[in-house]
Amino acid sequence: MSTPIATYVHGRDPISQAGVISQLRMRPEIRIVDSADQAAVAVIIADQVDETTTRELRTMRKDGRPRLMLVATTVDDAALVAAAEAGVGGLLRRSDAGADLLVRTIVRVASGEGEVPPDLLGRLLEQVGRLQRQVLAPRGLTFTGLTPRETQVLRLVADGHDTSEIALQLCYSERTVKNVLHDLTTRLQLRNRSHAVAYAVREGLI
Repeated sequence: MSTPIATYVHGRDPISQAGVISQLRMRPEIRIVDSADQAAVAVIIADQVDETTTRELRTMRKDGRPRLMLVATTVDDAALVAAAEAGVGGLLRRSDAGADLLVRTIVRVASGEGEVPPDLLGRLLEQVGRLQRQVLAPRGLTFTGLTPRETQVLRLVADGHDTSEIALQLCYSERTVKNVLHDLTTRLQLRNRSHAVAYAVREGLI
């Protein structure tokens, strides 16, 4: 049997908090802990995703731990985006949060996977698409944080091409290629071309 997941439950409403804890305490997959510092997953219970809730989420997640799961009464589009920005990996409506779904979501969040109700996922994707079209694309940016030109150059570096070969293939000057790589490594605090390629591959950017 796998090790139970250390789980911290936080709610401003003590009755809701006690209710979720009671559902989880009897489950062998879960071990309830007394603080977020001890937890692999923190479950936050809130009526709505307001400024106080997002502040609690950000405060609780230090250095990427614990992973966050949110159980909310109401979730509109703005709340959905705010939760994602705060690092929430799993999101449930309180009306759906039975013991089985709570446990399943905690397990998925602990393993680094996400869990969002299908209709909310569709709305989130719409928000992402709108942000890409209206904000990032006009500035020549993508969600990877790289411009299309930076992505092209990095892919060619990864394929083993030197500066002159990249310049020839992309119809840029060698100076432009060097500037692209310099800007990229400076912005992402990377040591050299090899580090830049390794970073891009690891992060799934190329």
